Amino acid sequence: MSNTPHLLVHEHDDNVGVVVVEGLTAGTEMFCCVTHDNSTFTLTAEDDVPIGHKIALQDFQEGDTAIKYGEDIGKIIADIPKGRHVHTHNCKTKRW
Repeated sequence: MSNTPHLLVHEHDDNVGVVVVEGLTAGTEMFCCVTHDNSTFTLTAEDDVPIGHKIALQDFQEGDTAIKYGEDIGKIIADIPKGRHVHTHNCKTKRW
C-alpha cells in the first residue's frame, strides 16, 4: 500500500473522513491519516466515493451526529455502515 493518504481525518473524535484521491472505488483498502498528529490507520471503502466526499469511520444509526473538524456537521438521516459514503442522501445539515 502507498503512503499517500486516500482519506484525511482532522481530529481523533471525528467520525467521518474526507476522500482526497480521484477515482476511489469500493473494496479499496484506504490509507487514512489523522492530520491532528499524523497518526494513520486503514479502512476499506465500501462504495465508490468521489474526491471531497465523506466516508463513515463508524457505523451510524439514523439520528446520530456526523462530526468533522471536531464539529457537528449534520444529522444522519439513514443508517450508514462503517466505510460507506456519507453525503446528502444520508446526512443533512442542522442549519435549516
